[in-house]
Amino acid sequence: MTDTQLIREIKDGNVQMYAELMRRYQRKILAFIYHMLKSARLELMAEDLCSETFYKAYRSLHSFRELDASFSTWLYTIARNTVLSELRKQKAGNVPLEESNVIPLAPPDVVPELRLLQNERMSMVREAINNLPEKQRSALILREYEQLDYQEIASILGQTVSSVKSLLFRARASVKTQLEPYFDESIVAVESYEGMRTR
Repeated sequence: MTDTQLIREIKDGNVQMYAELMRRYQRKILAFIYHMLKSARLELMAEDLCSETFYKAYRSLHSFRELDASFSTWLYTIARNTVLSELRKQKAGNVPLEESNVIPLAPPDVVPELRLLQNERMSMVREAINNLPEKQRSALILREYEQLDYQEIASILGQTVSSVKSLLFRARASVKTQLEPYFDESIVAVESYEGMRTR
C-alpha cells in the first residue's frame, strides 16, 4: 500500500494502519531527531520526541493534504518543529545536526594511526556542522544525510528552492572554511606516515 492509501484507510477509521506508517518512517525520523539533539547533549530525549512527533502527526492527520506536501515531508516538518520547541524550552543555545553515531569500521589493512586520523576527521566534520546556523544545519543534514530533494527541504524549512540552494551553498562553504586548516595538517601527517612505511 502507498502512503496515500494508508492515510485514506486511517481517515476512514482503520486506525491500526497507522502502525504501518510508523514502521515505514520511525527509524529515519528518530535518526533525524537524534542528530538535532546530539550536541545539546539531549539525545536521550530522542525517542520521546520521536513518539511525540508521531502522536502529533496522528492527531493532525485529518488536516493532512497530499496536494500541499508528501507525508514524509509533512512528518519531517513536525519532527523539526517538535525538536526546536523542546530546545527552546531547554534554553539550549545551538541546534546540532550530526551524522550517524555509528562510525564505520576501517578496512583491516588500515593501520591504527590512520584509523585514528579518520575518526578525528569525522569528529571535526560533525563539529563544523554543529557550528552552522540552524537553517543551514537543517538544510545540510536533510540533503546530505536524509537524501531529500530541494523541493522537500524547501517545504520542511518553509523556504523557496532557491533559498535552500543558497543555504546549502553557504553551509558547505562554511564547513569547508572551518576544516581547511585541519585537513591540510592531516594530509601532511598521512603523507609523512606513508613515507615512513615505504622506507
